[in-house]
Amino acid sequence: MFAGNQRVGVAVSGGADSVFLLHILHELASRWNLHLSAVHIDHGIRGAVSREDAEFVRALASQFALPFHLHTADLAAMGDNLEQAARRVRQNFYASLLADGTLDRIATGHTRSDQAETVLYRLLRGSGLAGLSGILPITKEGLVRPLLEIDRSEIEAWLRARDLPWREDSTNLDLSYARNRLRHRVLPQLREDYNPNLDQTLAQLAILARDEEQYWDLEISARLPSSAGGPAEPIILPTSLLTGAPAQARRILRRGIELIKGDLRQIDFLHIERILEMATASEGHDRVQIPGVDILRSFEWIRLVPIGFDSARGRGYSSPLTAPGTTELPGLPVRITLQLRELPEPPESYARVVDELDWQRLTSLPPPDGAPPGFELRNWRPGDQYRRLGQSHQQKIKFLFQEFRVPLWERRDWPIITYNGDIIWTRRFGAAEQYSVGPGTRRVLRVQEVISGEKPSREIDS
Repeated sequence: MFAGNQRVGVAVSGGADSVFLLHILHELASRWNLHLSAVHIDHGIRGAVSREDAEFVRALASQFALPFHLHTADLAAMGDNLEQAARRVRQNFYASLLADGTLDRIATGHTRSDQAETVLYRLLRGSGLAGLSGILPITKEGLVRPLLEIDRSEIEAWLRARDLPWREDSTNLDLSYARNRLRHRVLPQLREDYNPNLDQTLAQLAILARDEEQYWDLEISARLPSSAGGPAEPIILPTSLLTGAPAQARRILRRGIELIKGDLRQIDFLHIERILEMATASEGHDRVQIPGVDILRSFEWIRLVPIGFDSARGRGYSSPLTAPGTTELPGLPVRITLQLRELPEPPESYARVVDELDWQRLTSLPPPDGAPPGFELRNWRPGDQYRRLGQSHQQKIKFLFQEFRVPLWERRDWPIITYNGDIIWTRRFGAAEQYSVGPGTRRVLRVQEVISGEKPSREIDS
């Protein structure tokens, strides 16, 4: 939880739990080689009383000769739920102290009593195992909770025995807050009627849930690493990855959603089940939008992107090509290169090469009236058709997408090369039959498609 020589900020509200934590860590600081400071937030919701709390903590820090970090906020002016606004203020202030190197850790005074309240509250709101993990002892952001194995009553008894003062926050008695109703009404009734050791039972449930989540986190990381996805990079999952054990499938989806969205707020059980229903369907295309994420099924793939991802991208491209020469696809890390090369006497089998065209055949035909001259690189458009290599008749590229099971999201940017307005090559489907290389070919136009840098999406193998 702590390492030697770390700068540890103790979050002190003035309440019993945080005052106890500061006293205990101050006693241990020299033994553990910790450099302590006190951290306090004045939320500005209780007027002069809030300022008195801040002065109480400042005096306590001065008593121990500790640096004091104070942040003052005005929650009422934020126009938000006070509990949510207070949480956001705390997170932002703590994050700033950690990010700028002022502190290495921030210790908070959460107790086993807080853990019990958190677990029960999340259970009542329909949380899954991740939520039932409750308050984590250590977070990736740098928060630590040393008191999670201690009950609030034990802490208050310790302070009274030593005649050490603390501050009482009147908002903790306000039953308009759901957490206060749990603390003062629901939990006492449950302890009396069902289990006098309920706090310990709920804390143990949090440990079991946390251990389960840690195991699954390692398992899912092997399938869906944290480097996948993000606001600008789709995540593409094979449906086979989501049709096995439901426990694994749900966690893969939750991880994918979190990577795209940044968090799992407002994502509930029914959202995940809807995506699993989509994944386990036998065939076809489907789409659903959940808070912050757009999910599309196409053939045996499922794509996760932020809401509005497709509409924010350009809807078409067209640019001239030179032979030889290279052209980048607009907005994509893909380039198309045309190369010219001379051939010796080619073997008969050369006629089946799909990405090479007979230069003489191409350049010997005059352009049709009104057709754009020369080579052009553009995206596929509805109605496009051509006679690809080895076929006796023209085919609509739309039908080739179906035959070759090309996902819907890949089609809009599908590159096509025309010459004098005539389609001569398309990605994957290759050269047009009438311009294909044959035994008499002496000069070849080779089309090469190269992915440069990162892929525009992350495909996850099953």
